[in-house]
Amino acid sequence: MTDSGTGVGDGTRAVRAGLPDPVKHEPALPGPVFAAHYHLPGEVTGPYTYGRDENPTWNRLERAIGELEAPGQDSVETLVFASGMAAISAVLFSQLRAGDAVVLPSDGYQVLPLVRAQLEAYGIEVRTAPTGGDAQLEVVDGAKLLWLETPSNPGLDVCDIRRLAEAARARGCLVAVDNTLATPLGQRPLELGADFSVASGTKQLTGHGDILLGYVIGGDASAMAAVRRWRKLVGAIPGPMEAWLAHRSIATLQLRVDWQNASAMALAEVLRGRDEVTGLRYPGLPDDPSYKIASQQMRHYGCVVSFSLSTRARAERFLEALRLVDDATSFGGVRSTAERRGRWGGDAVEEGFIRFSVGAEDPRDLVADVLRALDESAR
Repeated sequence: MTDSGTGVGDGTRAVRAGLPDPVKHEPALPGPVFAAHYHLPGEVTGPYTYGRDENPTWNRLERAIGELEAPGQDSVETLVFASGMAAISAVLFSQLRAGDAVVLPSDGYQVLPLVRAQLEAYGIEVRTAPTGGDAQLEVVDGAKLLWLETPSNPGLDVCDIRRLAEAARARGCLVAVDNTLATPLGQRPLELGADFSVASGTKQLTGHGDILLGYVIGGDASAMAAVRRWRKLVGAIPGPMEAWLAHRSIATLQLRVDWQNASAMALAEVLRGRDEVTGLRYPGLPDDPSYKIASQQMRHYGCVVSFSLSTRARAERFLEALRLVDDATSFGGVRSTAERRGRWGGDAVEEGFIRFSVGAEDPRDLVADVLRALDESAR
C-alpha cells in the first residue's frame, strides 16, 4: 500500500525506516552501541551524555517507528521503552495527577486492572466501559485522558478512533490508543486524531518472540516531554541489543503482516464453518460486529483470531492436540501460538475461550493442523 503524501509503500518504508545516510565501508544498519556514559569534557552539550537519557541505537529505532506510525510528520516524537507496560505506564503516570479522571477499556489488556489499582492509590479516578459500540464515550465527560485499545485484547472489539478523539478533544481530554494488535501498518492512530499511539513492540512489530520492547509516539511537545521525563526518572529504557534487534526485525514487517493477516483470514473463514466453534471474532470477516468500523480505519485486520469451545476441558484437549502451534501467551510472532485465556484470570471470557495468534507457517498446513486438533478434541 502506497501513501500519496510520501510516495512510497509500506514495504519500502519498513525496509529503510530509520537507516542513517550511507557511509562508505560502513554497514547499512550500524551495530548496537553499548554505553553507560560518553566522553563529555567541558560544558554539557550534545545529545549523548549518559546512558539512561539517550543512545544512538534507540534513536535510530525511534526514527524508524516514527516513519511507520506517522509518515511525513516531522513534528512527532517517538520514545522507546523496556516493555509495552513501561510505555503504557509512562503515558498514564506522566499525564495524570491526583484528582484527575481517566477512562480505561473494561475489556482491555489483562494487566490494566493492576494499573487501575495503582492509579486509584494515587488519587486518580478510574472509569471503565467496553470498547465495542464506542461505549467509553458515555463516561468521558470531565476526564483528563481517554485510553482506547482497538482492536481490544483478547475480545477483538473495535471502536471508532476518529469519533472518540473528536469528542474527547471537544471536552479537553487527551486520547491514547494502544496500537499493539493493529501495528503501524494496520492502523495509524495519530492520523485519526489521537494524541498518543502506544504499543508493545514485543508483539508483531518485531515478530520473533525474543525481545521485550514498547514505544510511545505523540505530536504534542509538552506531553511528550513529560513522557520522556518519566522514562528518565524510572529508568524504563531498552537495552541497546534489544533496540538493534527490533530495528533489524522491522525490515520484514510488511512481509509478515501481509502473510499473517491473510492466513488469519483463511483460518477465520474455516472456523466459521465449524459447529463446535462459538463466539468467533476476527475484524476482517464481513459478518463480524466490528467489520464496519474496522474497514474504515484499519489497513490490515491483525493476526489474532478468537473463539470459544464448549468447555475448559475441550479447549485444553484442542490445544494439546495442536502440532504446529505453541501453547503460549503473547501474540504476533512468526510461530503460531494459542492459549486458553481463562487460565490467567482477569479477562471476562468463557472457560473455553481461545486466543489464537496466526504465525508465518504455510496457511494450508496451519488450517489442517487446527481442523485435525478440533476433531481430536471431540473424542
